[in-house]
Amino acid sequence: MTQGPRVSLMGHCRGRSGERHSLAFARRQDLKVEPRNLADLVRGAADLIERSAGTHIELRQDLPPDLPLALVDANQIELAVLNLIVNARDAMPDGGVLSIAIDHVRVPKTADLAAGHYVRLVVGDTGYGMDAHTIEKATEPFFSTKGVGKGTGLGLSMVHGLAVQLNGALRLRSTVGVGTTAELWLPVTTMIAAEEKATEPSSSSETAEKITVLVVDDDALIAMSTVDMLEDLGHEVIEANSGDRALEILQQDRAIDLLLTDYSMPRMNGAQLAAAARQIRPELPVLLATGYAELPTASGKALPKIGKPYQQDQLAMEIKRVLKESARPQSLPFTS
Repeated sequence: MTQGPRVSLMGHCRGRSGERHSLAFARRQDLKVEPRNLADLVRGAADLIERSAGTHIELRQDLPPDLPLALVDANQIELAVLNLIVNARDAMPDGGVLSIAIDHVRVPKTADLAAGHYVRLVVGDTGYGMDAHTIEKATEPFFSTKGVGKGTGLGLSMVHGLAVQLNGALRLRSTVGVGTTAELWLPVTTMIAAEEKATEPSSSSETAEKITVLVVDDDALIAMSTVDMLEDLGHEVIEANSGDRALEILQQDRAIDLLLTDYSMPRMNGAQLAAAARQIRPELPVLLATGYAELPTASGKALPKIGKPYQQDQLAMEIKRVLKESARPQSLPFTS
């Protein structure tokens, strides 16, 4: 099955300028909807799902082959599923069972759904569970049970907002000490899925240069998504989850063609990492991933940037641009 362009998981903010980011998050997303089979989408994201769940979790899946189609944005649904997976995983630090199931349900009119046929995607865990008060607040932006520094509190809010925008609903059921079940309900569509055309091979002049990229992000799920996109583009990737670890890698005798780093990281932000990296490898091209319109330091403003979230084709384009700029003999020097 041919997959559409991947999207990074970097669209969430990290707790700064809370009011501004809350307002930005509340805006309706621009969705590219099309009739898709949810089971196919989940199967297509199998690698990311398994890596997100972790080796200490038993993963069970029930994905029927013949489901009706739903009108969805494939990239956003993949992101929503991964958010649910990560929430379930984090509720089971000592291991447990994570289940993913999809079925077709007909329902009468309810408070959150119009009467009709729905495809229901269910993610369940055998973790801590939540009490009624927590369940009631779980979809509010920035509400989190994970503690300071262990989550943005935007996961369930994002899934809820997406479900509503697609004329569906997110339903949560939970029992303390037993586990939690999240149900994503999406209306069935009668539209016919367009035939996916085989991708024609690019001409030699359009083929992207295959390079080695050092990806740095303190959020393992975000790093995983970026690595997946880059490897899908044919690049070799080295992953680091802190600035200190990235500098250790740069001090080794390893060929690295580009540093792609998140800006907002603890202890050493992306601009500081870029400055330190240039002390080790003065000619190293750097691409800064940031969700902020303005960076607080002059060095950050001088760096090439890619806004979050980004799709795979945008990432490929920015990498090509940065490499082209760095190859110019009279490029501007980096300043810290």
